[in-house]
Amino acid sequence: MGSQKCGGCLSGLLIPLALWSIIVNILLYFPNGQTSYASSNKLTNYVWYFEGICFSGIMMLIVATVLLALESDNNYKCCQSENCSKKYMTLLSMIFSALGIAFSGYCLVISALGLVQGPYCRTLDGWEYVFEGTAGRFLTDSSMWTECLEPAHVVEWNIILFSILIALSGLQVLVCLIRVVTQLSKILCGTYSVIIQPGII
Repeated sequence: MGSQKCGGCLSGLLIPLALWSIIVNILLYFPNGQTSYASSNKLTNYVWYFEGICFSGIMMLIVATVLLALESDNNYKCCQSENCSKKYMTLLSMIFSALGIAFSGYCLVISALGLVQGPYCRTLDGWEYVFEGTAGRFLTDSSMWTECLEPAHVVEWNIILFSILIALSGLQVLVCLIRVVTQLSKILCGTYSVIIQPGII
């Protein structure tokens, strides 16, 4: 019962993480709250991968909902034996947790790539990825940020929001990984093993 409550808490944690991922990803479309750059497609290309809205957001909400349903005491018994039903639910929980790792892992990788690449901004030479060839050195050298003339403060905007997405998706990966390990241990270590009593055979 304790492990079931713990699993429910972990699954419930995925919901606010997913909602925040959606919000942060949406903010990336509006540097400094301006909509003109999104409408003119003057945003970093990694924003259009919908990593926070779709994968770490909507898909993770679906995963969290399914996991919470599987943790419920009112699950439909898939077979005659209660032990069999628990094993089946544990297997399903492990599969959806693995999907959660894939979805949030996608967001983690894309956000990291977007962070290292830097923003698409206007420089003295026009619109370009001015930091693309720096291998992320601009992240620790704020003196380079002045090369981006427009949008205003877009470097800080991208660094903060992509970093938040990395943190949120990283927590999602961690939560789902804990669930996979927990459910796998239940199957392998025989928490739901079939007990044959002497005299039945």
